[in-house]
Amino acid sequence: MTIEFRPSWLDEDLAMYQDTVVRFVETEMLPNDEAARHQGHVGHDLWKRAGELGVLCSDIPEAYGDGGGDFRHEAVLYDAMSRRGLTGMSPSVHSIVAHYFLNHGTEAQKQKWLPRLARGEIVGAIAMTEPGTGSDLQGVRTRAEKRGNRYVINGSKTFITNGYLAGLVLVVCKTDPTQRARGTSILIVETKDLKGYRVGRVLDKIGLKAQDTSELFFDDVEVPEENLLGGAEGQGFFQLMSDLPYERTIIGVMAAAAMEGAYQTTLNYVRDRKAFGQTIADFQNTRFRLAEIATTCQVARAFVDQCVEKLVAGQLDTATASMVKLWSSEQQGRVIDECLQLHGGYGYMNEYLVGRMYVDARIQRIYGGANEVMREVIARAM
Repeated sequence: MTIEFRPSWLDEDLAMYQDTVVRFVETEMLPNDEAARHQGHVGHDLWKRAGELGVLCSDIPEAYGDGGGDFRHEAVLYDAMSRRGLTGMSPSVHSIVAHYFLNHGTEAQKQKWLPRLARGEIVGAIAMTEPGTGSDLQGVRTRAEKRGNRYVINGSKTFITNGYLAGLVLVVCKTDPTQRARGTSILIVETKDLKGYRVGRVLDKIGLKAQDTSELFFDDVEVPEENLLGGAEGQGFFQLMSDLPYERTIIGVMAAAAMEGAYQTTLNYVRDRKAFGQTIADFQNTRFRLAEIATTCQVARAFVDQCVEKLVAGQLDTATASMVKLWSSEQQGRVIDECLQLHGGYGYMNEYLVGRMYVDARIQRIYGGANEVMREVIARAM
């Protein structure tokens, strides 16, 4: 019997869509991944190709330029990428940006930007984190001052996924510095030829080498007042909080798929690699470790699939989403560490998938809200 990890929500129509996604991932992304890891980004052409194939923002309604799917369509792409260790594009952040428009934007904002995001014409990023603030989104210091019919933005952001290639950035800033949560707003910044906007260095991370995580600087950057997300000041913090279950489910999907990919590549390796006159797979220690890994993968798949189904049904609460983010990312780190150990010295080499997965997994416990924050969120719901 072969152990299979098939999502419970993958029906016949989604399986056909999955075929399209897998072909895109294996023909367009995989061959160029090494080059992207060396240059620190995937380039704009890949984003445009993804848009042409309809795999970006796939759960955005047709009225705004996409296929009108649901979160399961998004999960298919995250799954296909994560089990192959492909992290250069971040369609998850791109889709999160689209959902801020969908859930909180004015109709004019949706009509203006959602079709362009879906087509991959512009890459989306969200600028939350600042030097010294970390997960404390109420403590942001980037300022947006209203001057006439325009906002003037000053400040800096760091750890911004898609930052180098971003054509559209949602900037979390203070429109009323005397308030914490109620003084926070989100401004829409289209970056092309924008005076005062500057992209700093692509950050030198231990993992996610192909992903353009950057610093962003705003020096008297001016945007029109209609670029205030939702059209009302002081709503930014509440807009951010309402979309967290979506983001944390994405992290769960990615963690489950990465574990399954690591398991499969390790299984293939130990069946081929020999030591002391037999394959590594023949040793009882190897078989028992893989049995535990396979079990963890099955449990993770069941929990993640349950959260996906709840999210699609509009029933996923913040505490449960925090649980799936916390537990799956912790298990991802443990499972891939075990898989690397079974590779021996080769697992420590970048040319082996499991080695790249090992360093890439570490960030899953930090972004989307550090796991220490997840524990606090869950505890408050008890």
